[in-house]
Formats: sequence, C-alpha cells, structure tokens
Amino acid sequence: MDHQSPKMAVIGLGFIGLPLALSYAMKGCQVVGIDIDEALVRDINRGVTPLQESHRGQDIDQILQEQLDLGTFGAVTDYAGPSQVDNYILTVGIPITGEKPDMSHLESACRSLAGVLKKGDLVLVRSTVVPGTTEDVIRPLLESGGLQAGEDFHLAYSSERIAEGRAFEEFIHMPLAVGGIDDASLERGMQLLSVVTEAEIHPTEIRVVETAKILENMQRDINIAVVQELARFAEQSGIDTYEMIRIANTHHRVNLLTPGPGVGGYCLPSALYYLAPAAEQVGVDLSLSFLARSINDRVPVKLAEVLQDLLGEQNRDIAGAKVAVLGMAMKDYSSDTRRSPALELIAELADRGADVRVYDPIAPEPIAQRVDSLNECVADAHALILAARQRPFDNLDWNRVVVQMAPGPVVMDTRNAIPRNLTGATLWRI
Repeated sequence: MDHQSPKMAVIGLGFIGLPLALSYAMKGCQVVGIDIDEALVRDINRGVTPLQESHRGQDIDQILQEQLDLGTFGAVTDYAGPSQVDNYILTVGIPITGEKPDMSHLESACRSLAGVLKKGDLVLVRSTVVPGTTEDVIRPLLESGGLQAGEDFHLAYSSERIAEGRAFEEFIHMPLAVGGIDDASLERGMQLLSVVTEAEIHPTEIRVVETAKILENMQRDINIAVVQELARFAEQSGIDTYEMIRIANTHHRVNLLTPGPGVGGYCLPSALYYLAPAAEQVGVDLSLSFLARSINDRVPVKLAEVLQDLLGEQNRDIAGAKVAVLGMAMKDYSSDTRRSPALELIAELADRGADVRVYDPIAPEPIAQRVDSLNECVADAHALILAARQRPFDNLDWNRVVVQMAPGPVVMDTRNAIPRNLTGATLWRI
C-alpha cells in the first residue's frame, strides 16, 4: 500500500462516514464514498450536507465542495463503480429496533462488498458492533465472494471514537485501538489509520476493541444516570445541580457528566443492546446497565411531570397549555435527531394534551409541531423548554423572549444556558 495516498472507499456516508472520507481526501487520498441512499449521494455530490462539523475555520459543506472541486472525493451508490480501490472502510451502523440490534444494513453492505473484493484488498471495519461481529458475521459474508480473509484479503477492526461536532479534530487527535485477523491485517489497518490519525494507535485483538468501544459508551450512560438521580435530589433540596457537580469534579478522581433532557443519539443509548446478546450467550447479568438505561430513558417523562407540577402551581392544567420547545437535536449544536430525548419529551407533552410548538433552525426533523420561526414558537406560550442549544439561541435576549409569552410563564432550562436573572417568569433549571 502506498502509505501516503491509498486508493480507498468509505462505505456509509452518515455522521461518521462523510467526515472520515473527507479527512482522508484532505490528506491527498483518492476517496470514493459509497451509500445506497440515492438522494443522499445526489446531495453530497452537489456539496450539500446537513452535518454540523467544521475544521480549521471551514464548515463541512465548504470542505466537501473543495474536495469535490479538487476531484479527491466523490460519492456513488454502486459498489462496482469505484475502480482501483485497494482499501475499504466500513462505517455502516447497526440500529437498535425493539432493544435488538438490526444487522440487516451491515450484512447487506458486506454482501455487496464481497462481490467487488479482489486479492490484496483491506477491509477496515469502523462500525460499532456486537462483540464477535467482525469475525463471526462480517468475515464469512465477505468470504462469500470466493476470497479468503487472511489469505486473499486483509480484515481489521478499529472502532470510531469521535463526538459529533468534533469529528475532524478527533479523527486526528483521538487515540485508537485496532485488531486484525492476522499480523498482516493488523499492520495494514494501522497503516491506513495512521494516514489521518496522529495520536497513538494501540494494537490488540479484534474482540477486545469491539467490546472496549461498548464499554466506553456504557460508562458514560451509567455516569449520566447517576447524575440524573442526583439532579432530582438537588432539585428537591434547593441545591444548584451544576454547582454541586462542579464542586464534586474538583476531586481529581471524579468526573461527573452533566444532566440534560435525557441521553440520545446513535451511540450511548444503543451500547447496552450491542453488549446484551453477547452477555446473554455467556450467561452474564447486566442488571446495573439495564437500570441505568431505564433511568435515562425516563428523563423526558420526569421533565413532563415537572412542567405539569409547575403549571399546576399557577392553577393551569398542562392539557391545553401552550408549550414552546426550542431544539430537537439529540445534543447541543447538532442536526442529529436520532433517539433524541427532545423528541420524546415533545411526544410526552402532546400525550398530556399540551399544545406544543417546536422550533429548531438546524435539525431537519419534519414533526407536526414544528414551526418556522422563534416568534411563532414562543408567542403567547404558557411555558418554554430549552431542550437543545443551537448557535442562533446563544445570543437570545431571554427577557425579550419572555415578553412575547403569556403573562408569568414557566421557563425550563435543561441545558444550563438561560441567565438566572430572568424576569417575569418562573425559571426552573435541571
């Protein structure tokens, strides 16, 4: 492999695959992106993406257009379309359906890839998977094309570790772990990773990397569940939740995360369900992890109950109350609405009879309660919930927002972003 300019394809052009493909293109690699979504591929080839990423002063859409113009990157839907590709990076995800991993998309991608693999190629898997998937599922599917892993082509696994919004920087600076089915595959995997990654790359076994990735996400999920319980205690005890966490974190061995409207996105809520099938197979109980997941899943319901109580103190029923929700994304400054707790909160409020209006200038989710402007969202509202921050919200004059609402409204801040000196409203902070 030409270490400086491998010819490569990235399979799956979502929140991981597209910035990863562009990261290699910016390093001078010839990169083709493969995705079966024709509309997505069409938009990408026009330089259009809803992703909220940036690198060295450029937004991702600027980076994308620049690499398209240079001819270092392009997107296709046909696996047979790319020519002279020697390295494939697989980023196709495994969604969770009914608490069960849905392997169908990944399996379909592997079958398609098997039809174009040739001798000497490398397949580097970067999807988060159930432990054992690379060797027990992906390998035989790739070998169905007639080539043998370890003899005819190389196979390695290295989980992605990036946070949305910081993808480009973390592809460069986040340490990685990688495993291969043999020494040659491990070496090829490390070489390909090191084209973009400047941080340390730790060689180990494939199943160690697969399981470590899940552990990384589950640790954060459990950490947040602990904080959510402590936040409920703080609220009832008149303690500032964020000040409590700040003080606890001054201990050198403590790193509490911050609470919010729940835990969303593709990774953290799914981690337990990636591990559960493998744990069940070996008879290991995951009761603590399931309890933490249950606590985090119920946060939107708890917030709806809090709002109902706050409105009740004003002799107003939540049924029929006008409630403005700002932000739909699963985290701050994101367009990603996958498993968003904000959407779950909106649904819970609607189920309780609230007249919900939602505004998010970035996240594209086409829900029925969505409105086109901040003014339309907050006008005459009896309550407002800041569920996710977006850049246009950062410079709001919150006192002017309150003036547009019904007299004496309730304002719920789940992101620690609204000033405490808010006037004319009952301010509640998680």
